[in-house]
Formats: sequence, structure tokens, C-alpha cells
Amino acid sequence: MHVAELVTALRPSLEVVVRCFGAPREEAGVHSYGVPTELAGANPALTTLGVDLRIAQDVGGADVVHSHTWYANGAGHIASLLHGIPHVVTAHSLEPLRPWKAEQLGGGYRVSSWIEKTAFEAADAVIAVSGGMRRDILRAYPSLDPDRVSVVYNGIDLDRWKSVDDADLVRSLGIDPDRPSVVFVGRITRQKGLPYLLRAARQLPPEVQLVLCAGAPDTPEILAEVEAGVAALAQERSGVVWIDRLLSQHDLSAVLSIATTFVCPSIYEPLGIVNLEAMACGAAVVGTATGGIPEVVDDGVTGRLVPIEQAQDGTGTPLDPDRFVDDLAATLMEVTSDPDMARRYGAAGRVRAEKEFGWDRIAVETRRIYDSLV
Repeated sequence: MHVAELVTALRPSLEVVVRCFGAPREEAGVHSYGVPTELAGANPALTTLGVDLRIAQDVGGADVVHSHTWYANGAGHIASLLHGIPHVVTAHSLEPLRPWKAEQLGGGYRVSSWIEKTAFEAADAVIAVSGGMRRDILRAYPSLDPDRVSVVYNGIDLDRWKSVDDADLVRSLGIDPDRPSVVFVGRITRQKGLPYLLRAARQLPPEVQLVLCAGAPDTPEILAEVEAGVAALAQERSGVVWIDRLLSQHDLSAVLSIATTFVCPSIYEPLGIVNLEAMACGAAVVGTATGGIPEVVDDGVTGRLVPIEQAQDGTGTPLDPDRFVDDLAATLMEVTSDPDMARRYGAAGRVRAEKEFGWDRIAVETRRIYDSLV
């Protein structure tokens, strides 16, 4: 999402060629790369490196190469070495702060961590998507020169993401638009904190719905944990709605627009574009006070922040999980019990999104970094 929107905002002022993973795209200037046949079925970290090598070969002639996430960092780093061009990295997350990925990648997690570390330490410029992310980068990679690490926020397309009034659509998804609701949107992964939310939801008043737009589990284990939590909750209360398919932008906007509050219970979140999407749709946001979330959610103005004390071992695990669950539940109850306040939060969130997170502003800041390197 970040790359698609950033490219659109940059193209009026410079030529941008996108080299990406996956199926062919029809968009002009976008080239897709599949896994080399020789690596089919290999560890995901190795298939990623195979794609990276193909991309790096084709980057010749560019003035700057800009990579996003460890998947593409290898391509950017190798292209920089091969073609002698500056490399810019945007950090959306950090491998040292996602140790649970070892469950998903096995030894490939050590490979992904090596790729990221190598690319970051050699990059000509590193962009963090929040001040919290910048602090994490410098803590994870202390050899980096702080002057090379800049903050450029994620953004939101304010024309596409806006309030959508479609009660019939919402009902077709199993949601009662006349009942208060707490809406979660995110992948089923450790960092998103969904098991903590399921525990907190047991304390919500019976009239409050819990709507989970959640899919793409990292591992069978985390999926099984969430399935068990949802099943147990559904036995205790009505209004538990789990949408495990990817909704269209219009449909998701309609769900966010009827939310009494959106919730982001993440234990690791560099910024969270989904919080901006909710704000742009006029939803109040309740989020964990971690990572870049406090830079998006203005506590007491656009929503509420839930305090958390976390382990410093890279997992982000709450030091007192029960307290975090109780604080999350209390904050959700506070917001859902006062719909007028929730509406004020939502209106203020839309204004904040317009003022601080438009892609035109983010493109200017990104272009400034490019210009400083060529």
C-alpha cells in the first residue's frame, strides 16, 4: 500500500520504475518477478533472494534505488553494489523486533535478519515511518550514523478512504449497524495482539459487537489460537463477527464507518496504516501506546491510547499481560459507552489525517532525500 501510493504521488515530478514480487501487473512502469524455477519449494528466505537477484540485474541505469522491507532490501543492496547507485531503505518493520517469525521461516529468519542488517548498515539513507521506528532502528543497528536516518510518515489517500454509508452492505457481512461495535483489521500474527483483544472482549457489555476483519495467518499455531479464542467468545456472547476474507476498499470503508471505535491492540507497530484508514473513515481509534501509534493517535482527541509495559527482548510481550488486557477492555468500554465522544474522536481523526498524512506531503519529503544523494 505504501509503495503504490508513494509511487503515484512521486510520478508527476520524476520517472519511477517499480520492480516487485508476484504476478504480472498491467500498470505502466511496473515489472513483476517470480521465483526462479530452480528454487521452487525452497525456504522462503531463499526464494526471496532468488527474486532479489533477478531484480538487481535489471536496476541498471537508475539514479537511486529505493527498497521496502527485507524482501526487497537484498535487491536494493546488491543493485547498489552492482551498478554504483545510492540505495535508500524504508523501514516498515525490523526483523530483530519480530522474533516470532522464526516460527514461520525457521532458519530463514536468520537469513532475513542478515539481509536486513547488511542492507541497513550499507544504505546511503534510511527512512523510518515514525519517530518510534527511528529509535528502534538506531537501537537495533547502533553502527548506523543517526544523520542518515530520517522520519517520513506513512500516508493515506484521503479521496479513496472516507466515510461510506452502506447499512445494507454492513448487514450482509453479519454486522448490526444499530449496535455499538469494536472493529479490528489486521493479519493474524503475533505482533497484532489479537489474542489479547479476544480476552479483553470478554469484559465488554453484551450489546457491543466485536468485528474481526482478520486473515492471512503467519502460522497454523497462531491461527489455531485465534480460532479457539473466537469460538470461546462466541459461546459467551452474541455479536462476534469474523470476516476472514480480504474485503474491497469500499466494503472495508463501510465497516470502518459504522464502527463505534476501531481497535489496534498491537504489541509491535511501527506506524500502522490501518489506523490512518480508520481515522480517514471517521472512526475513533483505540490503540496500544507502542511504536509509532502515539504519533498517529492523539490521546483524548482522536481516540485513546492503552498503556503497556513491554519486554525488551524483541518480542514486545506485555510484562503484565492481565493488566494490559484489563486496560484495553476498560478503554474500549469507555469509548463504546459514550457514542457522542466517539463521534468527536472520529471527526477529529479525519481532520488530523488530512493535515498530517496526505501523500503529497510525504512525496515531497521523500524526493528531498533522493535529491540529497544524486
